[in-house]
Amino acid sequence: MLLDPLNRNIVPQHKRMIIKRRYWLFYALTFMAGARRQIFVAFAVFLLVKKFHYSVQSVTILFVVNNLVNYFLNPLIGRAINYFGERKILSLEYSALFVIFFMYAHTDSKIIVGLMYILDHIFFNFAIAIRTYFQKIADPKDIASSMAVGFTINHIAAVFIPAIGGVLWMVNYKIPFWAGMGMSLISLILTQAIRLPAAGRSR
Repeated sequence: MLLDPLNRNIVPQHKRMIIKRRYWLFYALTFMAGARRQIFVAFAVFLLVKKFHYSVQSVTILFVVNNLVNYFLNPLIGRAINYFGERKILSLEYSALFVIFFMYAHTDSKIIVGLMYILDHIFFNFAIAIRTYFQKIADPKDIASSMAVGFTINHIAAVFIPAIGGVLWMVNYKIPFWAGMGMSLISLILTQAIRLPAAGRSR
């Protein structure tokens, strides 16, 4: 309580939201991550309950398992990003998500779909590599304002994905997950455009 919380060595930040063309890849990856998040949050749990008849207790157990696993795994994810670089980590995430969404759409196994849900939650945390990538390419004074822009872009998908996905679910429950597969492919392609400055170059 006696310490001064201010860090006077931090570069002064812009006080308004700024959008720059050279950050387009960060914006695109952030939007796709937000869209993918809505499929995970809205439709993965709905699939567990609606098709596989998971009880409240079963879903709660999955939540607890996810949090325990990620408590220990997240520091390792951070180290992996430092060692392998953002491009490889995000490529692994989106490749894995393609398989996970495919399994959501086509598996008839209650055990497999539960395992996919846990893996989905694990790979969800790989998205931190989008932010570490941005921190390496951004002008230091742009970071706070651009993170605010990214936060806004991430939540744009929350406005329409659940509604559209809900309508498509009533046609065929597989469609939202097929869409997730398409988003994963688009994100994987975008990820290949990641290029870092020499000091923080992705391996």
